[in-house]
Amino acid sequence: MHLRVKESIGPGRASRAHGLVALAGAVLVQTAAAQVPGAEDYEVPRTAFGQPDLQGTWSNAVLTPLERPPELADKAFLTEEEALEYQRRRREETDMDRRAENAAEDIFDAYNDFWWDWGENIAATRRTSLVIDPPDGRIPALTPAAQARADARAQYRQMHPADGPEDRNLSDRCINWPSAGPPMLPTAYNNNFQIAQNEEYVMIVNEMIHDARIVPLDGRPRGGVRQWLGDSRGRWDGDTLVVETRNFTDRTNFRGATQDMQLTERFTRVSDDILLYEFTVDDPEAFTSPWTVQIPARRTDELMYEYACHEGNQSMFGILGGARAAERAAAGAQE
Repeated sequence: MHLRVKESIGPGRASRAHGLVALAGAVLVQTAAAQVPGAEDYEVPRTAFGQPDLQGTWSNAVLTPLERPPELADKAFLTEEEALEYQRRRREETDMDRRAENAAEDIFDAYNDFWWDWGENIAATRRTSLVIDPPDGRIPALTPAAQARADARAQYRQMHPADGPEDRNLSDRCINWPSAGPPMLPTAYNNNFQIAQNEEYVMIVNEMIHDARIVPLDGRPRGGVRQWLGDSRGRWDGDTLVVETRNFTDRTNFRGATQDMQLTERFTRVSDDILLYEFTVDDPEAFTSPWTVQIPARRTDELMYEYACHEGNQSMFGILGGARAAERAAAGAQE
């Protein structure tokens, strides 16, 4: 069952549309929980203060692609036999396959296959994509205005690839990564995150970039400061932790989103070893409709290590130094 807001969202319909998106999120979590073996009968453990206990270290590493592959266009789920075969093929993919699939990420020019940690399994729900809404498993198209902004950024980047550090993407600058979020997407490595909680706060620590996001649960109002990670507020909806984040900066730019992106994350423990992580992106200025991703994160006993990436890291010196060398070479060739 899927509920979607298909009409364009104007100021007069925004609150109603957001309400439908929230309802859709609740329905999707309930549906997905039933798809995880044993989830229907699972009794969520509680903390000493009575809240669902989400604490522990979890991994978003998964072989399931973000968007549904064209060859599986009409297939939302794999059978058990198909899932085993799909996992086998994904595990055997080469470094070059990964580079082609992630051609937009500059980092894929930096390492070879030894360094990647993509995970060993597909999603526990056996879905063919992490995008679960729209039902076609694809991220909705950008609006014409958002596409124009994306094209302008790409054109500028082509003309000014490394005039200064500000011309590089946030990953190059060690400011933010798709896996660090919010939202948190699987990436090449360091997909672990740790949750700690007390009665008033939930803390989400990401291994990548090692940011710690502290989410108040007391309903306090948001401030007016825009932040790289936005401004998060949490609440409990039954056994599900709902985290709503607003006030992003215009540089965060998640897959073309604007600074007014409204992000809703849902964390639901559906077994001892699986934490269902789901997020919905609602940004009518950027996307033609809201869209939802679902990742069954797996519990891990691995240790969390510091990802010692910083904005002055050696790769930035290399990138900028290489750009200056290329400029000198070009100037010399013209003389």
